[in-house]
Amino acid sequence: MTQVESVPAPVPTPERVPLRNWIAMVAVALGTFLVVTVENLPMGLLTAIGGGLHVSDGEVGLMVTVSGLVAAVTAPLLPVAIRGLDRRVVLLGLILLAMAANVVSALTPGYAVLMVARLFVGVSIGGFWSLAAGLGVRLVPPSHVARATSLIFFGAMAANVLGVPAGTVLGEFAGWRLAFAAVAAIALLLVAALSVLLPRMPATEPVRLRTLADQLRTPAVRVGVVATFLLVAGHYGAFTFVSPVLQDVSGVDATFVGPLLLAYGVAGMAGNLVAGSWAGRDVRATIVAVSLTLAAVLALFPFLGGSPVTGSILLILWGLAFGGLPVSVQTWIIKAAPQGVEAATGLNTCMFNLAIALGALFGSLIVGTVTVTGVLWAAAGLVVLTSVVVSAARRV
Repeated sequence: MTQVESVPAPVPTPERVPLRNWIAMVAVALGTFLVVTVENLPMGLLTAIGGGLHVSDGEVGLMVTVSGLVAAVTAPLLPVAIRGLDRRVVLLGLILLAMAANVVSALTPGYAVLMVARLFVGVSIGGFWSLAAGLGVRLVPPSHVARATSLIFFGAMAANVLGVPAGTVLGEFAGWRLAFAAVAAIALLLVAALSVLLPRMPATEPVRLRTLADQLRTPAVRVGVVATFLLVAGHYGAFTFVSPVLQDVSGVDATFVGPLLLAYGVAGMAGNLVAGSWAGRDVRATIVAVSLTLAAVLALFPFLGGSPVTGSILLILWGLAFGGLPVSVQTWIIKAAPQGVEAATGLNTCMFNLAIALGALFGSLIVGTVTVTGVLWAAAGLVVLTSVVVSAARRV
């Protein structure tokens, strides 16, 4: 009898990603850093802008609301409008649009012109996110997509830690107009970097309105979009009032709120990187674990956060948990719609921006009728629903 010797199957080697592609991902992360800084910069310059243009703080706050609502509309529709255009060209055009809007903001003669500029900021934000959030599938192999997506979202987290505070400090010392001008200059430098680092990215298949409808009919995509709404609405409903929570519940002195928010932002950056790695292995378990952690922090804050020390610890855990959620849900979206990433990402970005606006409104109504702790419990309820929805969904 002839004995056949078994040959062990070859061990697959990890797919290597060219260094140029990782550098391109870093450039895209810088783009997300820029658009998030542009979106939120008025928050730090609210009083200065109001005084300079002789309008109320509420009117200045509408700068963020207007750009957010325009971004929500732009995100799903821009992929339809650009059809077969090279995505590299579109991304460069959106950054140039943000640059032009900030130049107008820096030179604006009055409030009306400033608000028109913010309309174009909204187009830039929604359009850039709808394309950038799903670029990982085009620049790296499947085994590295979760890590690449985490890198893209890292830019957004860094904007809240570095970009907005830096713009605020510059505005306080040199004037709010110079802060907008500085962001415009950074945008110009970013266009130069992206033009060199990003490869050509022709459209694989034009997105049509029918494509958006088809994605909404996909159960896993619907789950991802609903998860985004619940998480973001819950988080922003509570985080809008984080300063009074820290001061009234934890007894934190007002002078320490800023440094604590910086620590929160750093924790968010860490949570983004950790969750990005976990989501690549088991995205469902990652979303459930992180959302339950966030819900627990929100629900227990009124009971355990009664001192500056415990309140600070819970705030850092809050940042760590929420930092991991956007990248986890985006990874879910990518897995749910591998052939329609642009359309599904546009829908997800739309829901993200709507949830920010509605979450803040939801929190304001609760705070106005109940207490600041009531908004924490309501937010925790929304976040818990995320884990229920994701757990009950089919595996992607």
